[in-house]
Amino acid sequence: MTQQTSVASTGDAAAAASGADAAQPQWRRKVAAYWSLTKPRVIELLLVTTLPTMFFAQQGVPNFWLALATLVGGAMAAGSAGAFNCYIDRDMDKLMNRTKKRPLVTGELSPREALIFASLLGLAAIGVLWFGTNPLAAGLGAAAIFFYVVVYTMILKRRTEQNIIWGGIAGCFPVVIAWAAVRETLEWPAVVLFVVIFLWTPPHYWPLSMKYRTDYQTAHVPMLGAVATAQTVSVQVVLYAWATVMCSLLLIPMGWAGITYTAFALASGAWFIYEAHVLHRQALTGTLTDKKAMKVFHLSILYLTLLFIGLWVDPFIGSPLMG
Repeated sequence: MTQQTSVASTGDAAAAASGADAAQPQWRRKVAAYWSLTKPRVIELLLVTTLPTMFFAQQGVPNFWLALATLVGGAMAAGSAGAFNCYIDRDMDKLMNRTKKRPLVTGELSPREALIFASLLGLAAIGVLWFGTNPLAAGLGAAAIFFYVVVYTMILKRRTEQNIIWGGIAGCFPVVIAWAAVRETLEWPAVVLFVVIFLWTPPHYWPLSMKYRTDYQTAHVPMLGAVATAQTVSVQVVLYAWATVMCSLLLIPMGWAGITYTAFALASGAWFIYEAHVLHRQALTGTLTDKKAMKVFHLSILYLTLLFIGLWVDPFIGSPLMG
């Protein structure tokens, strides 16, 4: 009787929550659905790399309106790419627990609404970057959308276990967009930052795919964490973590990075590499858990955040270590 009462109470609570959602004004639910379509958590991470890069490129404080246009245009471009991704992947999203609440799966938005929204947002993003910064930044913004939507989502994602390596290039564009916005050209430091994020993406995403391996297997998406053993994935995580940190240090001999960036890069990089090795050791001994894999996933975000905080502060403290 007690168990039946508990189940009934749980059902009543769920029904009440569902009723509360339904009682919200329709326009508010629509706005929330469109917002969800843009993958705002991904946008947050992209902006973490954009603004510090602008300060570093300027070697000081960039123009306020230029920075605002870059951030807004970049966020809109990322939102457009995310919305296109949700539109294209709606068939597999309904099969995965991680994505089954997306608005195209729940029916809150129709595919036509999502496609129109993604297209308009993309055009607006390019317009903001074109008129608010310069044509080079706008062109890079358009390339970022194309790469994420066409190269990654439409071509690579369902065909190869290396999908996130090359598809991750789309996430590298914010730093070159920021650099181009400030300096109206691309230079070697921007290339280094681009490659840092390129190398960082696999050890960031593969631990997540290890936790959600069943989801990806159900949806027939060949993410490395879903098709390879934990030992194989952990080796790749270690190698890419080392490559990421080594690449981040190239700004020092290039004569751009000072003591602040160097300290942040070394300290956060050492931590990142250490945790990657712990992941690998646990994979070899058969003690690796989803919790540990997610720890490396979250740590990778913290690592990138700390690295770019160092990049942000560096122009204001000290001078380049090497000329």
